[in-house]
Amino acid sequence: MYEITEGRSMIKLCGMRRTDDVRIINEFLPDYMGMILTQGFRRTVDIDTAKQLSALTDSRIKKVGVFVNEPADNVRRIAELLSLDVIQLHGDEDRAYIRSLDGICEIWKAVRVQSAEDIYRGEELGCDMLLLDSFVKGTVGGTGITADWDIIKNAHISLPYFLAGGIGEHNISKALEICPNVDLSGSVETDGVKDREKIRRVTELYRNRKEEP
Repeated sequence: MYEITEGRSMIKLCGMRRTDDVRIINEFLPDYMGMILTQGFRRTVDIDTAKQLSALTDSRIKKVGVFVNEPADNVRRIAELLSLDVIQLHGDEDRAYIRSLDGICEIWKAVRVQSAEDIYRGEELGCDMLLLDSFVKGTVGGTGITADWDIIKNAHISLPYFLAGGIGEHNISKALEICPNVDLSGSVETDGVKDREKIRRVTELYRNRKEEP
């Protein structure tokens, strides 16, 4: 497993699809950028586009590839091709699957939270970090719906984690009271396209909140 720096606050902006998206994040420098690399989702990018986006990304921003029930060999091949810093798994991947990817890069596992037990089961999978998202039946994430923060706040979580699901400028300060690490996507878009002003405002709110004593 990879060592995660304790106490560090981090922000990830996901769903990068266009070169303009990358130019915007290069201006505001989130800690992580995410690309959806499994086919069939609204924000999916093909490998050629992902290569282009990766090449344009500022070296200070770590690259996350998001996969959903993708064959492990494909994940390994794509992660190496794109020099990913993180593999984020959003499907039904189990401990054996995660173990088969050991040594490539950090591995994060998304958990759609209905109860604290969902989180505890996620911790047993052998990943480096969890991404705690909302549960919406029939989806694997990206719904823009806020997770049950009371469950997350009251759970005894031993792994580092990101808080995801419905986080935007209206509630990022509250989210950061629960977890120092936040993941945003749809809330920084307008009509399905990444919006520079929304990204500017939310990263300012994040940094101002992070710097409060």
